Amino acid sequence: MHLPVNADDVKGFLHPEEGNRLYELAKDASRLGPCLEVGSYCGKSTLYLGAGVRDAGGQLFALDHHRGSEEHQQGEEYHDPELFDRQLQRMDSLPELRRNVARAGLEEWVIPLVTSSTSAGRFWNIPLALVFIDGGHSLQAALNDYRVWSRHLVSGAILAIHDIFPDPADGGQAPYEIYQLALASGLFEDCGMTRTLAVLRRL
Repeated sequence: MHLPVNADDVKGFLHPEEGNRLYELAKDASRLGPCLEVGSYCGKSTLYLGAGVRDAGGQLFALDHHRGSEEHQQGEEYHDPELFDRQLQRMDSLPELRRNVARAGLEEWVIPLVTSSTSAGRFWNIPLALVFIDGGHSLQAALNDYRVWSRHLVSGAILAIHDIFPDPADGGQAPYEIYQLALASGLFEDCGMTRTLAVLRRL
């Protein structure tokens, strides 16, 4: 993967091995249609996915309300004061995302969607070749992301879910719950894990 910026320098919580898998998945999936990620944050995963669609002539929709998940709010474990808008007294990661996408030269291939999953999905009718879910980690948020976006995947498309921790001692269970839900649906085949990244293919 070639980029003029180092993805490791971008704020976020994605291991390079997971990022490289996303790059390959997006590059391969783009032959079927556009890709979409839920939870862009500052753009670490966006750069890997964006490079993949760029190299295949595809398109990526980067969806995030940019107000931070539960763990990013003031007083929480992953709060970053550099991303806090003091005038509005709210988190805002959008300027950082736009800066990183521009620095990477990916603006032609990445379309930011600045809203919630529910709002974006309300009238969505574009078939998708890949959906990467890495949004809010509450059970309700994860279930919503899965229910809204998995139904738009075409046959052969990829559903990738980040932060899969089968053992509750290692991390939150909401992503693992929707992973299990996808497997139980009979609509997906398991394509293996890369660290905490689960990959499934739509049958």
